[in-house]
Amino acid sequence: MKLKFDGFIVALIGMILFAYIYPDIAAFLEGKFLNTLISIGVALVFFFYGLKLSFIEIKDGMKNWKLHLSVQLFTFGLFPLLVLAFRPFIHTETQEQFWLSFYFLAALPSTVTSSVVMVSIARGNVPAAIFNASISGLVGVAITPLLMHFFLDVQEMNVFTELYIGLLFEVLLPVILGLLIQPYWGKWAHKYGTALSRFDKGVVLAIVYSSFAESFMSDVFHSVSKYYLIGLFIGVILLFFTVYLIIYLLVRYVLKFNREDQISGIFCGSKKSLTHGSVFSKFLFANNPKLGLYILPLMIYHAFQIFVVTIIAQKMGKQYEEELLKRK
Repeated sequence: MKLKFDGFIVALIGMILFAYIYPDIAAFLEGKFLNTLISIGVALVFFFYGLKLSFIEIKDGMKNWKLHLSVQLFTFGLFPLLVLAFRPFIHTETQEQFWLSFYFLAALPSTVTSSVVMVSIARGNVPAAIFNASISGLVGVAITPLLMHFFLDVQEMNVFTELYIGLLFEVLLPVILGLLIQPYWGKWAHKYGTALSRFDKGVVLAIVYSSFAESFMSDVFHSVSKYYLIGLFIGVILLFFTVYLIIYLLVRYVLKFNREDQISGIFCGSKKSLTHGSVFSKFLFANNPKLGLYILPLMIYHAFQIFVVTIIAQKMGKQYEEELLKRK
């Protein structure tokens, strides 16, 4: 079984190293230059995101409402509740920081591209995966900040004004504009989908660099121990497998979906979007020097979910092909 090499994960690691060696670049013109470029990049990412959507596909996708509702509840309900269960055990500032980074991960929408690719490899319900992953991103614009609002220190920032205004102009309006233009430019967006995907990743890399450069300049990582970082890795792995197992049991034995819908439910419901997380963190943790620490679990989860789900998807796809051969 061959595993596809994901150069983006290597690029993420490389960007962190680059931020460590050259953090001063982020401070050029007091950080306004890089922040402006990122803001423009984010707006374009979600404009292209809207171009790839289709009102017809959204309308047709709503027919399988039971699967769609389940995936959104897994994404914005099951995930946060699992992390919330550990809230009573938080007593120190370091523990609060550790917990909040995981809660931020849990509150994020599902990822689009990798979910669809993995569902396709496993021979699952691809149209349902496209619908769920796409809708999840739109729902997350409203739900993620709301879930985070209860646990953020907002003394210097009004979440429901500055944050939502920022998301409105950089995320929601570009998506709406893309949707409106989709009948005219939609084919262009799909034709150059690979190039647009690379652009998305480039914007994410810029946000990651900015976040970690600020953290390195503030010596944030010197304030945490190696045990803290080890705990992040262990916590991410445990969270992924716990969510994956619960969703698997629910879609198979409780909801009793067919094989294709089970795959879509598991893969879409257990994924988290690094693109949305990088963008949302820019608003949720604005001017916070510890931003690098808050998005670190998300980066680990992103790499881990791709690695593990690729193995699972390839195994499911192989089993499906073997079953078809047996029927013939």
